[in-house]
Parts: sequence; structure tokens; C-alpha cells
Amino acid sequence: MRIWKFQRTISSLPVPNFTPLQFNHLLQLCSNSRSLNPGKQTHKQIIVHGLDHNPFVTTKLILFYADCNDIETTRVLFDRLPQPNVFACTSIISFYSRNGMFDECIGAYIGMKSKNVLPDGYVFPKVLRACTVAMCLETGVQVQKDVIQCGAESNTEVCICLIDMYSKCGCIESARRVFDSMAGRDLLSWNTMISGYVYNGILQMAVEILGLMRLDSIEPDTVTWNTLMDAYCRMGQCEEAWKIFRQIEEPSIISWTTLISGYSRIGKHKRALGIFRDMILRGVHADLDCISSILASCQQMLALRFGQEIHAYGTKMDYGRAFYKSAGPALLTTYAKCGRIHDAERVFGLMDKCDVVAWNAMILGYGDRGMGNLAVKCFQEMHSMGIKGDHTTFSTLLPACELKSGKQIHAYIKKGSFAFAIPVWNALIHMYAQCGCIRTAYSVFSQMDNKDLVSWNTMIGGLGKHGLGQAALQLMQEMRNSGIHPNSFTFTSVLSACSHSGLIEEGLEIFNKMTETFELNPGMEHYACVIDLLARAGRVEDAVKFIMRMPVMADKHIWGSVLAASLSYQKISIVIVAAEHLVKLEPENAGHYVTLSNMYSKVGKVDDAVKIRKSMESRGLVKQLGLSWVVNGN
Repeated sequence: MRIWKFQRTISSLPVPNFTPLQFNHLLQLCSNSRSLNPGKQTHKQIIVHGLDHNPFVTTKLILFYADCNDIETTRVLFDRLPQPNVFACTSIISFYSRNGMFDECIGAYIGMKSKNVLPDGYVFPKVLRACTVAMCLETGVQVQKDVIQCGAESNTEVCICLIDMYSKCGCIESARRVFDSMAGRDLLSWNTMISGYVYNGILQMAVEILGLMRLDSIEPDTVTWNTLMDAYCRMGQCEEAWKIFRQIEEPSIISWTTLISGYSRIGKHKRALGIFRDMILRGVHADLDCISSILASCQQMLALRFGQEIHAYGTKMDYGRAFYKSAGPALLTTYAKCGRIHDAERVFGLMDKCDVVAWNAMILGYGDRGMGNLAVKCFQEMHSMGIKGDHTTFSTLLPACELKSGKQIHAYIKKGSFAFAIPVWNALIHMYAQCGCIRTAYSVFSQMDNKDLVSWNTMIGGLGKHGLGQAALQLMQEMRNSGIHPNSFTFTSVLSACSHSGLIEEGLEIFNKMTETFELNPGMEHYACVIDLLARAGRVEDAVKFIMRMPVMADKHIWGSVLAASLSYQKISIVIVAAEHLVKLEPENAGHYVTLSNMYSKVGKVDDAVKIRKSMESRGLVKQLGLSWVVNGN
């Protein structure tokens, strides 16, 4: 109403009595209210009054049209200016920044400088944010030089944007230099610096900087605590994150999500589910990020019922299609891992078919259930719809392929731009190795210009499965010569290769090197490989001695391996030792009782045999009968 009244007043004024300041005021009102049509009417009156060539009025028009998102008219008016000024340039840069057109934003800034227009403190933050999103470090460095040249280095907002830009571009040292040079650091400055350390994985420093922050008389807020919780969670110290969480008076959904995803990341999925339940009981509504995080735990625990509850919750919250776009892949995978492939397909039907992530999730779902043919069919359907697969597509699809379809996918990859992606090459090596084509797998491996740790581990594991233990050992040495250090999985693969090839001394030497040379702590899988190595060679007594020296208690798989080997080599005394341990580890397995009872009887321990039988009967255990099918050929 104010705008139209003012316009009527202006239109009634005689031309000689009118001033540009009156139009300036009217255009400002239109800008503030984003009133495009009244502004256009004002523009017409400006032309009528002959002020359309006035640089001051033209600049104000540029600001108005940019605020109303009419970039075409803005550009036309900008080009009419005889000499662009900082206000006109800022309006265009602001438009690009506001609309997420970050490359254009940077281009407009470069164009502004080429016309010798000196930027100011309003321009720098917008351009620096564009450099951050576009990961344009080179331009960001130049902008900092301009900041110093223009005397804006004391502008707090500009400094914060510089810290964020350098952090996100991986130059944390430069970010810290900017931070240290700030005269007056506020809470946002500290939070940005802490976040930068977490973003770059320098987690301990993120925690330590809290003390410096308090020395600067700045008290942390919820954002600070959330960032520090994230740091502790990433370090695997979720209990420390929990202590921080309890200090927050009103945890935000980000606080809850950080804690849930942290416990999920370190494998404490039951705890993550418990925290989520507690959150809901407290009346905190889960957002889409939180739902996706908790579904990751549902997948790992095969918690179908919980996944169904979250599905119902997400539908009830009326997120619309955004629910399936964000949480759909995790929900689909949860159903697939729990064996509910039809439910997974129904979720897939509700997802955006133009999104490659949806297709990748469905391909993974089929692959996890051993439905390789359906995974390939899904990929073919995706391809027929014109959806281009990414690296994840092929890394997910290839392990599910049989040799014929795997070769077809290999040919398709060669035609595309995926052959240079290491994960795709790794998936090809795995596919050929598991399909029995170890020579082709090695050929793919040899053709790789760049190999990561997974490449070497996959090839070593493939050689081991094919009984090529010496080749696996040699490849491990080549790996070390190339400068890549073996990890826990490497030693599992090599030890398994030695076991399958009967390389006893070599395997024991590798195990010793793991602990002594590489200072890696063996896991149960490494101990199992050594036990299997000794047991396969008939050295079951040595295997039992090794078990007794282990710092961890042997599981059922290890004793099962010893039992099988001692039965094969007729080592009755070892059979009894292994069976006794298995009875304790699996008290509901009737077979162990029968084996132990038979062995006791064989060595004359009749009383012990009777005791075992009675113990078995008291538990209500019955050994299942062996069954065979007789097919009538008539």
C-alpha cells in the first residue's frame, strides 16, 4: 500500500520538481518487499522523467532487479553503466551467491576486478563462500590478497569466510594463520576453526583448542559441543562424546544424530538404537539425516522390526518424496539384508528413478541376497532408461556377476570413463578371481597405473584362494617394495594363502613379522589362519599349544578346525580336547556331545562317556539323523 501511494504521489509531481532521491526511496521500498511489478512501474516513470541514464538511478535499478531475481534485466542495465561501481557489481555477485551459482559468482568477481572496481567487505564473504563450495583454492588465495590490499583483513565476517575456505580446501595451516591474526575472535570464529580441524581429520587438535577458547573468555555453545562430539566419535571415543552430550541442556537434533552415527560407526549398533528410542521418547522429532543414520545400524543388526518402525515413522512424519530420496537407499538395503527383497523392491518403486543412488541401492540389495542375475537385470534396465552408472554402480555390480555377465560389464567399462577409477579395477580383479580366472584377474591388476591397498589385498587374496601361496608371498613383497604398507587384511589373505598351499614355515614367519616388524595386533581371524595352517599339515599338537598361548580365547571356528583335523589324522587325544571345548562353546549342539562321548568310549573312559550322554539328554538334545533321497527313475 505504501508503495502504490508513493507512486501516485510521484506521478502527480511536475517533472521539474522531481529528484532522483525520491525514486531511490521508492525503489528501496520495492526491493525490501521484493515487489517486482510496482518496481517495473517505477522504472517506467524514471524513463518518463528522463532519469534512466543517471548512473545513480541506474545503479539503484540494478540493485532492485537483482533483489527480485530478474538477472536478465539486471545484466542489461549493468552493461549500460559507463563505469561500473562496487554497488552494481555487488548486486550481481549477491544474486549468483544467493542462487547457488558459484562459478558465475567467481566469474563476476573476476570481471569486476578487470574493470578496476575495488571490492569491499560486503563482496568478499560472498566470493569466498563461492570459492569454498567450488573448491577454488587458487581464486580464494587471490581474494585474500585483495582483502589485505583493500584493508578488510580486520573484518570478522571476512576472516571467518577465509578460515572456512582454507579449511574446506585442505589448507588447515593457512586457516590457522588467518585465525591467529584476528584481533577480536568471536564464538563463530572459534567454531569455524574447530570445525576446520574436524573436517581435515585433525581431531585431537579440535579437542585441545577448546581450552584455548575458554582462555579467550569465550564459552562454547551447542554448535561447539556438537562439533567436539563429532571429533570424539570420529576418534572412536563415543563415551567421551556421550559425556559432552549430557552437558547440553537442550540437545538439538544434530546433537542426537552425531551421537547415534558415532556409535553406529564403531559398531555399537545396539547402543545407537537405544539412543534413538530415547530421543523419540523425549519428543524430539528425527530429521532425514537422523533416520538415515539409524537405518545404518538396522542394516548391521538385521533389525527388521526396528527398520519397519522407522519406515512407518518416516511415512507418518509426512516428509513426502524427500523421505525416500534421503533415507530410501538405507531403508532398501535394510530390507534386502533382512531377506525382505519384495519390501526392498517396493521401496525402490517409490524412489526417484533418475537418481543413480536409488539404482545402486537396488543392485546392492540383489547382490547381497546372491541374486546376481537380478542385479545385472537391474543394471540393464537402468542403462536402457539412459541413467549413467557411476563408480559405485560397477563396484557394487561386479561382485554379484557370473563370468559371462562380468565380461560384458568389463567391456562396457572400457568404453566409458570408469576404467581409471581404482575401485572399479579392484572390483574387476575380485570378480575374475572368484570366477576362477586368476590369470585374467592378474592381467587386470598388472594394467593398473595406480594401485591402492585394496588392489594389492584383493589380488593377494585371489592368489591364495587358488592355492598359489608362493605367488601371494611374492606379491606381498612387491607391495612393500612399492611403498604400500600391509594392513590387517593383507596378513589375513597371506596367512590364508599359506594355509591353502601348505607353506607352514612361511606362514609362521609371516605371522611373527606381523607382530614384530609391523607391530600389528593379531585378531581372531589371524589366529584362526595359523591354527588352520598347522591343523591342515597334521600338526594338531602344535595347533593346541598355539591356542593355549593365545591372548584371546579361541572361538568355535578355531576348535572346529582342530577337531576336523584331529579326526582326519586320528589324533584321538586332541579330538577329545577340541570336543570338550566345543561342548562349552556350543552347549546346544548335539553333535559335539556325540563326538565327545564316542571318543571317551574309544579310549576306555566309559563313565565319562555315560556322563556326556546323560548331560545331552538332560538338555533335551537329539542328534539329527542323516538323510538321503532316493529318486525313482521310473
